[in-house]
Amino acid sequence: MKYFSKKRHLSFVTAFSICCLASNATADAQQVKANTGAVAIGGNVTSSTVIIGIPQEKVDELVREAKRSLEELTAQQRENIALLKEKLDLNVGQVRAALGILGENNIPPERLAAKLVEIAERFQDLQATASAQPGDSPTIVSLKADAQKAIAAGELAKADALLAEVETEQRRALDRFAVNAADTSARRGEIALTRLRYGEAATHFANAATVFPPKSAYEDKRISYLDREADALYLQGYELGDKGALLSAIELRKRLVELIPRERVPLQWARTQNNLGNALRALGERESGRARLEEAATAFREALKERTHERVPLQWAQTQDNLGFALLRLGLRESGTAKFEEAAAAFREALKERTRERVPLQWAGTQNNLGQALFRLGEREAGTAKLEAAAAAFREALKEWTRERVPLAWAIAQNNLGLALQALGERESGTARLEEAVAAYREALKEQTRERVPLQWAGTQNNLGLALFRLGERESGATKLEEAVAVYREALKERTRERAPFLWGQTQDNLGKALQALGERESGTARLEEAVAAYREVLKEQTREGVPLQWAQTQNNLGLALFRLGERESGTARLEEAVAAYRQVLKERTRERVPLQWARSLGNQGIVLMVLAERRGDAAMAENALSQINTAFETTREGGDASNAAYYERQLPRARASLARLRGQQ
Repeated sequence: MKYFSKKRHLSFVTAFSICCLASNATADAQQVKANTGAVAIGGNVTSSTVIIGIPQEKVDELVREAKRSLEELTAQQRENIALLKEKLDLNVGQVRAALGILGENNIPPERLAAKLVEIAERFQDLQATASAQPGDSPTIVSLKADAQKAIAAGELAKADALLAEVETEQRRALDRFAVNAADTSARRGEIALTRLRYGEAATHFANAATVFPPKSAYEDKRISYLDREADALYLQGYELGDKGALLSAIELRKRLVELIPRERVPLQWARTQNNLGNALRALGERESGRARLEEAATAFREALKERTHERVPLQWAQTQDNLGFALLRLGLRESGTAKFEEAAAAFREALKERTRERVPLQWAGTQNNLGQALFRLGEREAGTAKLEAAAAAFREALKEWTRERVPLAWAIAQNNLGLALQALGERESGTARLEEAVAAYREALKEQTRERVPLQWAGTQNNLGLALFRLGERESGATKLEEAVAVYREALKERTRERAPFLWGQTQDNLGKALQALGERESGTARLEEAVAAYREVLKEQTREGVPLQWAQTQNNLGLALFRLGERESGTARLEEAVAAYRQVLKERTRERVPLQWARSLGNQGIVLMVLAERRGDAAMAENALSQINTAFETTREGGDASNAAYYERQLPRARASLARLRGQQ
């Protein structure tokens, strides 16, 4: 039940199909590695190189001219078609049809060669699609003969229409021709897959499966068609962003797990568990909660009960990698570092078999994944050791993920290297690392364009905005901050609340921070009010139950914006709201889980309490404020967070003076 039929070697094409954050994308394990988080990026990357005198741009040109007649083409274009005919082992009509399919489906230029090979291989398999079978009536034999001619001529729409007539004829005598009718429906599904029409393919495979009642003599056939339906639904959901199709794929995979006996076919059962995990993860990455990702991790662990290191080492490594990525995504939605530690361990297990010498591109993908896990650990831990290790892992990945070989994968690794450099820069007093991060993001955007990979483009725009924001914090002017606001607004054109609520929330939160920073440098309150509104919008989507740490971060940001507004107002209402916001933050940002973040929120609340105490004349509150600010200073200093330590140290003289003055008034 593999996704592709028997393959033929095509010497003039080298095709790569890799998942940048997990394993290669096959029906055995369709991968989805998309970026989530304020900074992390992922996605499916395909890169191909056409050799033997037909550069990629010439193939692209043939695709654009596919609807013109052969006579209207230039001599050079006709020569290129003749060469493709020879190398793909197709006739001219089939070559033109394949080029037309690529044009109809708007395949990006860097994926043209790989998709052309895929379609050519399917054409090879279609040669027998309409062959006559024992028991066919003369009418059906004639229709199938016409369908064969249509396939030979590359007229797939005509072939599909003729097979539809065959299907109708066969269903009229269903009792006698049930197997043949199901086979015809499935063959129509294969034609639809060849045309990249995944929804149609799923319908045809479903029709094939419904021919047979459950637990009949043809149960294995029925299950095989259901499996193909699930493959098509997954592709429809993953490649085209169809959430309903992903939900259907998940439900169907769950049925298949029950239908496929582990005792009789353990590896097939494990494969189905693995594919179930991929579908759950693909959907879970686009949702704010944790339930789907937890289910995905469970499915991968089930698969590993049969996909053992000893029995199938590369499949074991693939599933370890898949498990690691599900755990990584879960870690983003939970407090603490346990899930990130588990993810890093899973990636290191995968690297025992995914070696650079054996599978270089998969090795690079897992190195990239390991870098992400180390990066997330470094974010939540004191010191810079994990962040330095993450940067090293991303640089390792770039040794195989080169721009010439796999441009989109190269861009992802560049982006992720930017993440590590940015995080390191945030813990240093200078701007060198932040400038390096900006340069890395701009490099990534040379390949990650909005037209080619809109969500990855938006993710890297978001990351660029973060680096510009950090630089803007350290500069006296507002140029970098204004640029950050513009970049965030660009990212939100693709990161919409409807399309990707989790990612939308993170970028909306980042926009609020940039607006807040600008507001702090202006005399009015308009920017600060915009920031407060942005944070409150985020909190409607990012709940404490769903994403506790992100919720806490936004509450923290809201508290700071309210404090800045309170400083410019004569009353205490805004200050009291700010104190309440920080109180919420500290429910999740505990000293044990995230000591540096805890210290920053504690210190921020202390500063608000200091101002509030001054306005109320409350010495006890001033004493608490001083204690909190001092604790924040000591903790950030010991944790190597120099910039924040310096900030809290600057607040201490005022806090001491306020306390002394208020005590003197008592």
